[in-house]
Amino acid sequence: MATFRHPLRVTEAARDQPVTTLELFFDLVFVFALTQITALMAHDLTWHGVVRGLLLVGLLWWSWIGYAWLCNIVKADVGTFRGVLLLAMAAMFVIALAIPEAFHDLPGGLPGPVVIACAYFAFRALHLVLFWLIADGDRTLRRTLARFTPSMLGGTALLLVASQFHGWTQTALWAGALAADYGGTYLIDARGWRFRSASHFAERHGLIVIIALGESIVAIGVGVTDLPISWPILVASLLGLAVSAALWWIYFDATVHYGEHALAAEPEETRSVMARDAYTFWHFPMVTGVVLLALGLKKVLESVGDAEHHDLADPLKGIGLYALYFGVVVYLLGHVGFKWRTVHIVGTTRLAAALALVVAALLVGKVPALGQLGVLTAVLAVLVVVESVYYARDREQLHHAGGAAS
Repeated sequence: MATFRHPLRVTEAARDQPVTTLELFFDLVFVFALTQITALMAHDLTWHGVVRGLLLVGLLWWSWIGYAWLCNIVKADVGTFRGVLLLAMAAMFVIALAIPEAFHDLPGGLPGPVVIACAYFAFRALHLVLFWLIADGDRTLRRTLARFTPSMLGGTALLLVASQFHGWTQTALWAGALAADYGGTYLIDARGWRFRSASHFAERHGLIVIIALGESIVAIGVGVTDLPISWPILVASLLGLAVSAALWWIYFDATVHYGEHALAAEPEETRSVMARDAYTFWHFPMVTGVVLLALGLKKVLESVGDAEHHDLADPLKGIGLYALYFGVVVYLLGHVGFKWRTVHIVGTTRLAAALALVVAALLVGKVPALGQLGVLTAVLAVLVVVESVYYARDREQLHHAGGAAS
């Protein structure tokens, strides 16, 4: 391992670098932020509210992903990089704290939308400056960073402009800010980025999926915090846990393995391109889908547990139902795209399950909320069983010798 020569004392990551405890500590802020977003969407259960919630997920994802790349090339818990990472963590924490006022500033105090725009700029600027210093002597990386800078500055500037508007105009400016940031990054030649460890990158993204799934479990508990425990709550909670467990299995039984194997086998000159496409972009719908699922689970638990305002025969309607089902659909489609990009195979079973859930969402509109959750659980259970049986041999080889199972 090498120590870079510049004002920051940092050490190059090893090829087999594991995720550090400091990175996991950094991710705790992401957990809090996702909880804040779910609560925000539940409070404003409209299509506009959901769109705004998803824009916040996009903002947080782009914040987190930049440091995932940084920690792949330098050790997070060595030298002065630790202090910079903690400063970035503080900036993200400020963003998370201000999420309830991201679009509607509350009377008194600081203007929430401006706070988020400024904290996001600080977060991204720290990332860019640190990357620039680490790239000392690497002309290709510095040229890539120079091309990356305008989209970052444009995105953060649009967020600041958006803070001065309201309603759909504000939302459209937010969408433009993220489009500038995401689009500018995609258009840059990703071969200019530095990439060290396939195992670290795969593990890092696997852990963020775990964190997102943890938010779906938190949503179950939050949905019944003020309600007396009952049989409907117990049944709904266990079904919700089964759904989260199925999503865990879908990712960690095979996806995490064939993704890492494919990334490690990719030629070094194009490995960063695959990392960008498969992990930076295709993991975003996975995380987004889990956040939507968390919103749906929260509404199911409120429906079956609050006997004063709901009846057990009441179905989950509108946005609550669609979040429950289409959150899983988006998650599965993220897997389909990830598999195609890494091993060039169409995930037919997961594509079929996503289609089945779309049809089910259209048919269960009058089914009681507990039954709607039961149908979702049943479809995922069938998917898990089918893949466990049909691809058993492929998965055995994958776990022990590498390969591409479903």
